Amino acid sequence: MALPGMLFFIVFRYVPMWGLLIAFQDYQPALGMLRSNWVGLKHFERFFFDASFVMLFQNTIILAVYNLVFFFPLPIILALLLNEIRKEAFKRTIQTIVYIPHFVSWVVVVGISYIFFTTEGGIVNDVLASLGLAKAEFLISSEWFRTMIVSQVIWKETGWGTIIFLAALAGVDPQLYEAATIDGAGRFRRLWHITLPAIRSVIVILFILRLGSFLDTGFEQIFLMLNAMNREVGEVFDTYVYNVGIQQGQFSYSTVVGLFKSLVGLVLVVGANRLAKKFGESGLY
Repeated sequence: MALPGMLFFIVFRYVPMWGLLIAFQDYQPALGMLRSNWVGLKHFERFFFDASFVMLFQNTIILAVYNLVFFFPLPIILALLLNEIRKEAFKRTIQTIVYIPHFVSWVVVVGISYIFFTTEGGIVNDVLASLGLAKAEFLISSEWFRTMIVSQVIWKETGWGTIIFLAALAGVDPQLYEAATIDGAGRFRRLWHITLPAIRSVIVILFILRLGSFLDTGFEQIFLMLNAMNREVGEVFDTYVYNVGIQQGQFSYSTVVGLFKSLVGLVLVVGANRLAKKFGESGLY
């Protein structure tokens, strides 16, 4: 039963790692990896000393931190709220409603954003105008770009993120709640002393896994939201790899960018795992 999963990781995760070798080559598709010239750390030096590196790193870090601070806690909070609903029919209805946005593609999400926030006929700006307020350039303003990105992520993925936490909450012994109720504990105290400790290890593990993809801010969403007016705050490593790797054909250079992101994620995962163990959690390994 484990064989399909093992084959998946071998074929799609471990075998492609050989492609990292082209980061140390002037890779030419016609020559292949075996005959392309080796250049050592040439592309790494170019990447770290490039004038755009600081901008890319800053934009990526800011978006990653925003997602971590504003998005990561929301599935936990929503799962706790859903867990307090006693009527199963109502609970299942709410779950279905909040799950649906996950299955909507980013193209549709961005399209909905344009319909709501465009200055020409956008619902939000029409409401602002009716209230006598000035219309806001939500879609092209650099000031609103990060807010729009994080808001889209929250709307699309919060409901889906509750699945693991709800599964963990389902394993909590109901007798603990009954005993706490008999002892006079209110709903908040039961939440604080029983529910949260029960899912603490799950929260820690998911947090560590989240750090592994810390710099993966999402290509498709940001690429669709980018334009000439907000590129200064919106260009991140994912879109940069597409521009230099796919559009300009600089495969070796773009591989360096991807390798850098992976190394940062590895360092964060190892560091967070050690920190979790120091606080008494099991961690990932």
